[in-house]
Amino acid sequence: MKKVIVIVLVVCVILGIVWVTLINKKSDLTDELQTRLESETSDNQLKIGDRLLGSSEEIRLFYEERGFAEAWSQNGKLTKLGEELKFEIAESKYDGLNPEDYHSADIEVLFQAISDKKGKLKAKPFAEMADLDLMLTDAFFELARDLEIGKIDPSSLKAEWELGVNTPSTNYNELLNESIRKGSIKDGLESLYPDFKIYKKGREVIRDLDEKSKVDTLVWKTVNLDKSLKLGNSHASIPGLRDRLIFWGFLKPYEVKDALVFDPEMEEGLKRYQKNNGMEPDGTIGNLTAESLNNSPSNLMDIASVNLERLRWLPDTLRDAELILVNIANYQLDYLNKLDTILTAKVIVGKEFNASPIFTAPMTYIAFSPYWNIPESITKDEIVPAVQKNAKYLDQKNMEVVTSSGEAVNPKSIDWSADPFPYLIRQKPGGDNSLGLVKFMFPNEHSIYIHDTPARSLFDLENRALSHGCIRIQDPAKFAALLLEDDPSWTAEKINEAMNQEEEQIVELKKHIPVVIFYMTFWADSNGAPHFRSDIYNRDQEVLLAMRK
Repeated sequence: MKKVIVIVLVVCVILGIVWVTLINKKSDLTDELQTRLESETSDNQLKIGDRLLGSSEEIRLFYEERGFAEAWSQNGKLTKLGEELKFEIAESKYDGLNPEDYHSADIEVLFQAISDKKGKLKAKPFAEMADLDLMLTDAFFELARDLEIGKIDPSSLKAEWELGVNTPSTNYNELLNESIRKGSIKDGLESLYPDFKIYKKGREVIRDLDEKSKVDTLVWKTVNLDKSLKLGNSHASIPGLRDRLIFWGFLKPYEVKDALVFDPEMEEGLKRYQKNNGMEPDGTIGNLTAESLNNSPSNLMDIASVNLERLRWLPDTLRDAELILVNIANYQLDYLNKLDTILTAKVIVGKEFNASPIFTAPMTYIAFSPYWNIPESITKDEIVPAVQKNAKYLDQKNMEVVTSSGEAVNPKSIDWSADPFPYLIRQKPGGDNSLGLVKFMFPNEHSIYIHDTPARSLFDLENRALSHGCIRIQDPAKFAALLLEDDPSWTAEKINEAMNQEEEQIVELKKHIPVVIFYMTFWADSNGAPHFRSDIYNRDQEVLLAMRK
């Protein structure tokens, strides 16, 4: 019996020694983290070497709540979650983000320095292990924030952004603790993605382009053309353009008789390329087609990255809702309901120097057979000089002069040299009215609206940045019918009649639908197919530079 008691006591002593050893081993790293996190600095910011951590307060709170215990290593080895976070940091490049913003290289260098060939952390490098733990935690918080609201503040850019600026709605500390409890860092980070299916599809496009760039052996010298190239033309740039069509898979390699000649095989491949990229498949290489073909996989990855960032800027109120979305760069209007497309129509948008602004406002009424109240700037710069040269100009253009209250004024009684001009000029309803037969109003400070146009041939052009800022729509009657579908009395015949009256008719909408005027030069459709568009307002580069700072 005494022997048994002695053996039990010996075992207990041994276990106690082992336990104390484990506790001391753990507490060494815990003590290191606690010392770091509780130390006071002038700016209260945490640093590792010269590198400033971006989420100091969140890091302190996270470790305080866990008694300063390490989060990403256990028993001298990086945990499965630690490995997963390292992987997700590297994967952030497919979100268009830079893994280096989340300490990617530093984490890898540090990990290699304190681990053996099997990935097991060496004994007692407590300072380095603390560095690694803090960097990984900071990386999670910084990456989470950028995925939820975007890397940069859109209101800081030169281009106007009036869709609001997102603020975090997620408690990242709670998200990290929940991710650790559930054993999945990936699920936690993916929960912050924009609620658009095209976001994940866009990530896959960047992934594919990244793989494509690894096998890219072409020279992407910029091709500038003095005139369009057509079937049968000979040009020094033809061989390079043919190689690009082959590279992108729109043309199979074939035996070329004369490399400098634009042959029928190349024309067919070009048409496929144009159709896939939203261009008129006319088989002609003009400036727009050449501009598109100048983009290497690396360039396209940058364009896609910029546009995934734009998706992250969109406020939650615009996600998964019924709305009218106008993508300026795509010259297209889409009526969406719960992300299903109900109507798609070509549009004409503002010229570069009369750019259509980025904003949102609810559509409240339709004006059938509208007057065009001519802006003061156009009246001063165009109408008044025209009347001074030609007294019949107003009659010829079906225009009239009115007071601010809408009372007609005899043009012969007016001093046309007065500055400022004291009256308003408006164009009467009719087929020649610059607004066409109907306009769709969503009142805003920009005086921008959607309207018909008598110049319908312009919708056949590839470049439709032609207006003073307003949006011209190709099929206004169909759009009006959709907006009025909750009122059975508005038949197609009644809409047509309302569009061809001598007097303007205002129809209030029962349902006010948000109109969002937006700018995207890339998106991926529901099938994952990429779509790139010309950066007509030259805005992508500013966003890219801000993201890469």
